Amino acid sequence: MSDSEHSEDETRRLPIGDARIEQRDGEAWLVVSGEAPCANMEVALEPAVYVVQPDWWQVTLIGTLPGGLCLTSIRPYEVARPVRTIAGKQGIVLLGADDESRRFAL
Repeated sequence: MSDSEHSEDETRRLPIGDARIEQRDGEAWLVVSGEAPCANMEVALEPAVYVVQPDWWQVTLIGTLPGGLCLTSIRPYEVARPVRTIAGKQGIVLLGADDESRRFAL
């Protein structure tokens, strides 16, 4: 198979379902759950990279399709990340599809 025949992964922002800060083992976590549109979609919280801690740390909810192929079947997901790794001076901004965003003041 030539390089031109290899499909690349497709990544896109997902709509934000339920998003909250919850305590797990005494530590605050950003937890996001919802429905992925593809059975094989890998869902993740992708934080922006900063040199200096920002006031509001941007974290994007993304879905990645290996090879760009969607196995159409809605499936639930839940992703989480420790707040200490993504905390801005004032809080976190979660970004989703269609310019959707939610702020979590800390």
